[in-house]
Parts: sequence; structure tokens; C-alpha cells
Amino acid sequence: MEFEGSGIGEECGVFGCVAAGEWPTQLEVAQVLTLGLVAIQHRGQESAGIVTSNGASPPTYATHKGMGLVNTAFAPEALLKLRYGNLGICHTRYSTTGISELQNCQPFVVDTLHGQIAVAHNGELVNAQALRKKVMRHGVGLSTSSDSELITQLLALTPPMEEQDAPNWVARIKNLMSETPTSYSLLVMFKDVVYAVRDPYGNRPLCIGRIVPVSKLHSSGAGEEDTEGWVVSSESCSFQSIGAKYYREVLPGEIVQISRHGVKSLSVVPRPKGDLPAFCIFEYVYFARPDSIFEGQMVYTVRQRCGRQLAIEAPTDADVVSTVPESATPAALGYAQQSGLPYIEVLCKNRYVGRTFIQPNTRLRQLGVAKKFGALTDNFAGKRVVLVDDSIVRGNTISPIIKLLKEAGATEVHIRVASPPIRYPCYMGINIPTKEELIANRPEFQDIAGYIGAASVKYLTVEGLVSAVQEGIASLQQDHEMIGSSSKRVGHCTACLTGKYPVELEW
Repeated sequence: MEFEGSGIGEECGVFGCVAAGEWPTQLEVAQVLTLGLVAIQHRGQESAGIVTSNGASPPTYATHKGMGLVNTAFAPEALLKLRYGNLGICHTRYSTTGISELQNCQPFVVDTLHGQIAVAHNGELVNAQALRKKVMRHGVGLSTSSDSELITQLLALTPPMEEQDAPNWVARIKNLMSETPTSYSLLVMFKDVVYAVRDPYGNRPLCIGRIVPVSKLHSSGAGEEDTEGWVVSSESCSFQSIGAKYYREVLPGEIVQISRHGVKSLSVVPRPKGDLPAFCIFEYVYFARPDSIFEGQMVYTVRQRCGRQLAIEAPTDADVVSTVPESATPAALGYAQQSGLPYIEVLCKNRYVGRTFIQPNTRLRQLGVAKKFGALTDNFAGKRVVLVDDSIVRGNTISPIIKLLKEAGATEVHIRVASPPIRYPCYMGINIPTKEELIANRPEFQDIAGYIGAASVKYLTVEGLVSAVQEGIASLQQDHEMIGSSSKRVGHCTACLTGKYPVELEW
């Protein structure tokens, strides 16, 4: 919950759809794309965009972009111009690079020697400055400040190994991967196919789903012949709302072609020097929706394991366990299960407080957190409370909550944090405050319990977090063998916790 008021945010989410079988399709691709974006709205609320194509040669593209939430950006009349698409890609944005303007809204569409391409990108390039100079030296002007336009222009450049008469998209994507090691999950639409790509470190998520008849959605009897379309998304939580079944993840370094004929793995680009994968561990901690699946395990289950591990590492004498609604709820339940303490709710969240036109005067500022939460006094008056949160970033959100609970009758409030202290900025797609703003780097951290008014404060260790995440990862051996990859190793990026970045940063 602390993330909500901290300025920390996921950069964006991508989603794509390709209708299966004969075209023109009966599948309403524009509606599937819109619903898919709504399901990953938590990954970005700044802007949204959709590009559809009829898949002809040459194709006809239709584009709509807008600022704000998906439901705001896409009025029913806006979807009408997208309705003839047989395939499409879309994007919802929370900016980490680039200013907040419609011109930075994705997907980007550019002309190439062989026709138009559309590109949607989740992540942040670690060597963006050097790449901008390189692209400009080729005489290519850049109209936005977004990393994603850089990617689009690099894909538009003809690689040395490509013949004149036909584009070699595997070669172009591999050329991009050779230019920048991380961080990106990409959707590239060209003519009648969508290419789904993850960087070799797998830092940002990407997975594939299969649209099937509603009658077969929850059965194991849906065969390939029942496929109505293919979807690809930053998170699998988007699949259920559009009638799709989880198919598989796009592996780190993999280039997957999705067409009306099905899904085909074209290549897997290895990591340099045999490095481990570096999937962002904070997807598990906070950013992803709890019903999403990464690496063969549900995010909700991982968060519960984090809570259990936290109870092992940081037990306390208390009467009840609770949480700040609601991202830390699975961790709080895990803590309660492991510690044997009852789980109860101590706060009721006002879901509609949001941003308001009401300007805060002195009295409203003094009320502070009471505008957002109500105390469920009968549940905890006269009791010692363990309050589990997913993070403490600046410390300015949790302190008023502790004060509220104590004034409402809690005799003690012990804070348990289901992630380690964040000490370093992220340069790979997560908007984290400056190093100086992080509470873990300030003098107050030496007595953080006294600073925020808690009886005690304990964090999950880095080792405990990694253990909780990796404990449940199912073997990916079958997937690797299916596409001819011999890599079976597991790794996660913990750079914001340890300062150890998976690649060398370039500035």
C-alpha cells in the first residue's frame, strides 16, 4: 500500500490479439484489446493506445490514442474505427522516461522500407542515451522523448544480413537485442503477424493466451481446432475477462511469431556471458495483479509465502494480524497462518477518495489518512496489532495509519514489511524516487520505529524474499525442451534492494 502514495509505479503494460482462422474474422478484436487493457490498467493510468490492422498486403492500420484511463480514452465511437481489425496491439502507459503527453502515447507506428510497423513496449532501455545518438547519426529524427520510439526506429533500420527484397524480422529483432541488453517486452505488428519479444534477461513479463469458446473455457477439452484467437499480454490476469486460457510464457530472449495459423517460436537469443535471468522481483511483491501467473506460480501464492517467511524471520508478541488494504493482504494472511495469530481487518478503505477537485485546507491536511481509511475499532481496541505492509518507501504513508490505529484503541502497533528496504533507484522500467528520498537511506532509518510511531519495525530479508519467490517455481524444462533451449536456470533482479544491477549501466 505504501507504494500508492510513494511515487513508485510500473511503467506500462502491453497487450495484443490475433484472430485465428479465416479473415475477415467474427472475433471482435477491438473489444478484446480494450478489455485486455482494462485488466492491466494497474500497470499504467497515464495514457492508452490501440492500433488494429486488417492484415492485408499492404495492411490498413487504424489507430486511437488518449490520455487517462482506458475507459476514458476509448469512448464507444472511438472503437468504431477499429472494428475491422483482424489483429492489433495496444498499450497502457505510466511514464518513467518521456514527459506526460499524447505524443508519447503508444503504440508507435512508423514507415519502413517494407511497409508500416506498429510497436508497443514495456520497460526502459539501460543505454537509451547512447542509442539516441546512434539513431540520430543515421539521420533519423526523433519526435518524442520515449525509449519506445528508439526501439521502433531501430527496428526500422535495415540490418546488414537482410536482403533487399524482403524484411527479415528475426534478424531485425536480433539486431535490436545486440544493441540493448534490457529492459523490454515488445509487441511488433507487421502485415498479418504480431511478434512477441522479451529481452534476454526476461526483466519484464510477457505471456500468451488462447481464446476458446466460453463453453470450453474451464474444461480441459478445448483442442487447437477450438482456438478463436491468440492473445499476448504483460500479465495473464487479462485472459479470463476475454475468454482466453493461459498458454505459456514468452521465455527470456525469445522471439515468438503469432499469426492466424498459431504460435511459432522463431529464436531464443542467449544472455551474454551465461548470466542468470533477471526477472523483476517486485512484480511479485507489488506491481502485478495477484491472480497473474509468472514462472508457473500465482502471484497471490508467492505473496502468502513472503508473509510466512516474514513470520519466521520477524515474530512478535501480539494479539492480531492485519494489513493496510489491500495489496499486502496475501502476505498478512501468510504471516497469520505461520504465527498462529488470528487475521482481522482493522481498516476500511474509501475506494473513491482518489484525486479530487477539493483543495486541501489546513483542517483537511490534519485529518490526513482519515479521508482514505476508517478504523474498525471493535476489531482491535485494547489489542496488540501486527500490521503487515508490502513496503515502506518514504515513510510518509504508514506513519499516519499507525497514529490512527493507536488513537482508535490499539495498545501496540508492530509493523512487518513483506519486502526488504528499497535503497537504490531502478533503471529498467520502474519509477522509484531518488536515492535520497528513500527512507532506508535517510538518518531516520536508524530508528525507523520511533520515526513512524510503531512499537517495532522489521523487514523481510533479501534472502527471505528470493527464497519465497523461487521456492514455488515449477520446472520449465518441458517448455525449454519444446523450443530447443537448454537454459533451465532461475534468477531475479533485486537491484533496487542490493544495488547489484544485472547489466552494466551506460550514461
